[in-house]
Amino acid sequence: MAAMALVPSYSPSLWVRVCHALPRLDLTMVMRDNSFIPDSWEYQQTLLVLSSLSAVALVISLLVVLSFLIHYCCCHRGDRSEGSEEEEEDEDASTGHGYSGRKGRGICCVTWVAVASVTLCCVAIGVGFYGNSEANDGMYQLTSSLLTANYTLASIDLLIADTISGLQVSISGPLSSMEELFAGSKPFLTSTRNCRRLSDNVINLLSSISMARSSGGLANESASIGAPIAALTPAPPSVAPTISPGGGIMPSPFSPGWAANTLMVNEDYRWLSYVLLLLLDLIVCLFILLGLAKQARWLLILMTVLAWLALFLSWGSLGLETASVVALSDFCTDPNTFVLNSTHFNSGTSSDVLDYYLTCSRRMNTPFQQPLTQSQRALSNIHTHLSSLDRNALAQFPKAEKSLREVQQILNSTEGNFHQLVALLNCRGLNKDYIDSLKGLCYDGMEGLLYLSLYSFLSALAFTAILCSLPGAWRSFPSDSEDYEDSDSESEDPFTSHQARRQTTAGSQRGALPPFYNYPGASWTPPFSSAPPLPTPNVSSNGNPGYESLPLTDRQSPPPSYSPSMLTGYGGSSQSHPNSSHSRNLYSR
Repeated sequence: MAAMALVPSYSPSLWVRVCHALPRLDLTMVMRDNSFIPDSWEYQQTLLVLSSLSAVALVISLLVVLSFLIHYCCCHRGDRSEGSEEEEEDEDASTGHGYSGRKGRGICCVTWVAVASVTLCCVAIGVGFYGNSEANDGMYQLTSSLLTANYTLASIDLLIADTISGLQVSISGPLSSMEELFAGSKPFLTSTRNCRRLSDNVINLLSSISMARSSGGLANESASIGAPIAALTPAPPSVAPTISPGGGIMPSPFSPGWAANTLMVNEDYRWLSYVLLLLLDLIVCLFILLGLAKQARWLLILMTVLAWLALFLSWGSLGLETASVVALSDFCTDPNTFVLNSTHFNSGTSSDVLDYYLTCSRRMNTPFQQPLTQSQRALSNIHTHLSSLDRNALAQFPKAEKSLREVQQILNSTEGNFHQLVALLNCRGLNKDYIDSLKGLCYDGMEGLLYLSLYSFLSALAFTAILCSLPGAWRSFPSDSEDYEDSDSESEDPFTSHQARRQTTAGSQRGALPPFYNYPGASWTPPFSSAPPLPTPNVSSNGNPGYESLPLTDRQSPPPSYSPSMLTGYGGSSQSHPNSSHSRNLYSR
């Protein structure tokens, strides 16, 4: 933690500190240190123990589901035979949905448990989509920072290479020509040889500060898989490096560009895998609701199989996420210590160079200060010698003007590259990339993993409840034989629903309403007609003729309705009728 106090603009978040404080046990149940040492077998054992907690939870879920399956398959067999008469009475008293009483209450309870479980699963899916997006944002910020750091390192190496090649060209070309021309003048020859000697010194000094060996400090530890760096080629930060080491072996020394390229590929697969898992959970939940609404047994059986798969995937992903969260919290608590002590990052690089770029403290001087200062002085002396030759030698040796101008042009280009190199070697730019990568990994990445862990836990609980409730739901659904047992395939209307058929059958068992003209005690009969007799309408549960359940062609016309004035006008005729009270009852209907 002492090293982290020196890092500006970064401090471990609350969730990092909480997860880092979790106790660590190895396979022998012995407490271990929570320092981030991924290569240590003892540390790996602690992660395995934490991941195994999800396996224990999976076993508990399986036992709970198994107990419910035993309850439905074994314990309810006797209840089904003993309570058959009660179920028939419930069906006789049923309403539109076909169930009531004890059976209806059981179906309602099981259905609402399944609906509540599906709702919980949908909430978990929403949490999962948010967590997956947050984790992807964190990895995007991490890879962008690594690519920016790689671009900076490649620019440094390119500037050094251009400066060295330019000085070598000047030594082998124009300066050699000037030495031949000034062979007869000792002062001018001495100045030319001093320029050659100083150019050699600058080449040696710049070669000693090549970033091909010191770039390990900038590689984000997120790729703790870390290691080695290869020759870098400058490329925009948005473009991944073209280097791809053969056989999947990490380049040596460690390259942030290679790490960014590897992380982007792995992140794409991780993001896609979680999206597919979330879509699977969502499809299962939606089709379970559809199966409950349609009372489709085959659909619920299929969704039960997929729910088993989703249950295993949820607990498995929770184990991986638990290990990842704990390991990431250990790293993010003190990343500098891991980078400084890791051989993956400090191969060929001094600890002073790493510490300079990781902390970027104002009290620290750049480790390249001495070679940069000496190179600056050498370039300044070369410029002084060339100015002296320009003033004094060209008047005597006009043929040396072309070579002198070439050397001055190379020197101006070298000084421009040198100033850019000094600016790039400053720790501020690279340290900013380091801090941005830490924030992306330890803030957004950590938050995304926590949300994904919550999603896995909630979805596992939801699918456990779904698997416990679905067998009871489809067991209570009516079978196809029950729907069609009272149907007459030759005479029934194909446009009449099964629900109306059940209502018609139930009404016919209670008795039918007498025909319209068949009144008890009536002394008159309807006129003779050759038309076929009208069918007897069924009676619904409220005592009215069940016309709605009959085809349109078989329905009787309703009796005419009369106003009170019309009934008064026909009072005389009603009195002359031998059964006047019966006629009034007819009109009052």
